[in-house]
Amino acid sequence: MKKIILTGDRPTGRLHIGHYVGSLRRRVELQNSGEYDHIYIMIADAQALTDNFEHPEKVRSNILEVALDYLACGLDPEKITIFVQSAVPELTEITFYYMNLVTLSRLQRNPTVKAEIQMRGFETSIPVGFLNYPISQASDITAFKATTVPVGEDQLPMIEQTREIVRKFNSIYGDVLTEPEALVSSNIACQRLPGTDGKAKMSKSLCNCIYLADEADEVQKKVMSMYTDPDHIKVTDPGKLEGNTVFTYLDAFCRDEHFASYLPEYENLDALKAHYQAGGLGDVKVKKFLNRVLEEELAPIRERRKEYEKRIEWVYEVLRKGSEEARREAADTLDGMKAAMKINYFEDSDFLRDWNAR
Repeated sequence: MKKIILTGDRPTGRLHIGHYVGSLRRRVELQNSGEYDHIYIMIADAQALTDNFEHPEKVRSNILEVALDYLACGLDPEKITIFVQSAVPELTEITFYYMNLVTLSRLQRNPTVKAEIQMRGFETSIPVGFLNYPISQASDITAFKATTVPVGEDQLPMIEQTREIVRKFNSIYGDVLTEPEALVSSNIACQRLPGTDGKAKMSKSLCNCIYLADEADEVQKKVMSMYTDPDHIKVTDPGKLEGNTVFTYLDAFCRDEHFASYLPEYENLDALKAHYQAGGLGDVKVKKFLNRVLEEELAPIRERRKEYEKRIEWVYEVLRKGSEEARREAADTLDGMKAAMKINYFEDSDFLRDWNAR
C-alpha cells in the first residue's frame, strides 16, 4: 500500500510561528524524508467558510498568503501537491454520502467539535456546516486515500471519527476506503504554541501572534513584550518556568548551538532554566536571546517569501495545477465509491441488463 499524507490549514489569516512549529516545519521534514509516496497539502477554504460565511473576503484574501507561507517554509510543489479545497467539488459529494453514516448525537459528542463550539460561542446557533466538519474532514482524508494525517492531540477525535466512517462504509459496501492513522508530534512544546500574551492559543483575533511574514523589528517588539512570570519582578527573584511563554518558545525553537553563538556563558537550555529558577537572571536577557533564536529561524523564511511575492503568477499556477491534480485523484476515489454503492448507473454496463433480467 502506498503511504500518503493529507494535511492543511484554514486560510483565515497569514500563518504564524504556531503553525510553523506545530505543522509546517514537520511537513517539510516529511516531504524530504522520502518515506511517503505522495503528500497533499490542502488550503481548506470551504471549511473556513463554515464560520466566516458572511465574510468571504477574509478567506479570499488569504489564499495566496497561505500559499506564500507554505513555499517560504520550504514546501516544494515538485515534491507535493498544494491545492484549494473548494476547487475539488468531489469532496462535497463524498461528504454527502458520509452524512448517512453518522448520527447527530455522535457529531455533538465529538470533543474537538464541542470545544470549538464553546470557543466560538455558538451555543444553540450552530451552523450545520460547522457541526458537519468531522464528516467533511473524513471526506478530505479519504478522497486522497491518505494513510497518515499529521495532527495535534486535540485533533485526535476527528481522526477517530474518520476511522469510524471508513469502517462503516467498508462494512456495508466492501473494502473500498483506506483507514488513516494519526501522526502526532512527540515534541509537546510544538503541539500548541501559546500566544505571546500567555493565552493558550495563538490567534489573529487576540493579536498575540508572531507571523512568519513579520519584519525583524516587529518580531523583536512582540518578543520583548512577551508574557513571562508575573512574580519575577527583580532580577534576583527566583523565576517560574510553568506558564512562562518565553521558555515555552525556547523549548520549541532553541538548540544547543544557539548558546555558543548568542549566550556562551550557558551550555544549554537546561542550564539557562536552572539559573532563572534559582534567581539572578532577568527576563530582558532571556527575551533578547529568544529574539536572536527566532530571527535565525525566521529571517530565511521572510526573505524567501519576498522572492515568491515577486513571482505571484507562478504561485497562482502552483495552486491551479495542484487543484486540478487533486480533483483527478478525488474523482477516482468517488468513482470507486459509487461503483461499490451501485449508483454509477451510466458507467455500469450491467444496469440495463439487470433490469431486463427481472
